[in-house]
Amino acid sequence: MTTITKKDLVAELSNATGIKHADTLAMVEAFMELVSKNLAEGNEVTLRTFGTFDLRVARGKIGRNPKQPNSEVMIPDRCVVRFKPSKELKSRVAALSVQKVHDGVALNGSKLNGSQV
Repeated sequence: MTTITKKDLVAELSNATGIKHADTLAMVEAFMELVSKNLAEGNEVTLRTFGTFDLRVARGKIGRNPKQPNSEVMIPDRCVVRFKPSKELKSRVAALSVQKVHDGVALNGSKLNGSQV
């Protein structure tokens, strides 16, 4: 599998839509800002056929400093973002060949290290 960055997504979107790279970048950044803003306000963001971003509370726990394993530190409750994939996204992922994922081969035929198969 290959890591796809924002830059990669912008390039693919720009090529697929014919919209200028700079305009596509602005749209992607505006989208990310809107999702972040709405989550920060406590709203749920649902993209049908893709999934839902929502907030959950991660309960506090006792942690340890690796440099001082004998000392305990209380980690308080905190809000975390959760992504719940849609049925459509789950089925697309479930259709992947397990062997290909284990072998490090993505759908586009590239290996984990980026070399072609």
